[in-house]
Amino acid sequence: MSQLAKDMTPDVTWEEITPGCDIYEGGTSEATCTGEWRTMKPVIDWDKCKQCLLCAPVCPDMSIPVKDGKREDFDYFFCKGCGICANACPFGAITMVNNKD
Repeated sequence: MSQLAKDMTPDVTWEEITPGCDIYEGGTSEATCTGEWRTMKPVIDWDKCKQCLLCAPVCPDMSIPVKDGKREDFDYFFCKGCGICANACPFGAITMVNNKD
């Protein structure tokens, strides 16, 4: 049975993976590109953004990096396109668009 994330490859069969809900090592989310799951993606209009930072703490995937007190562009590697940030923005600076756009 493969118990470490580094041992997981496309060749590993379902019989070889760890059982669901069993965590054998921490910090593996940084290596998993969950952004491939989304169908919609958030896009920011920097002219409308007031840097209020209300969007950053509501993102369940921590896909809105903040540096030196200012938000940066979305981290699409992790963003699943849930739209919570767009709903939280009081200035309409975040819109959801088709992921292929």
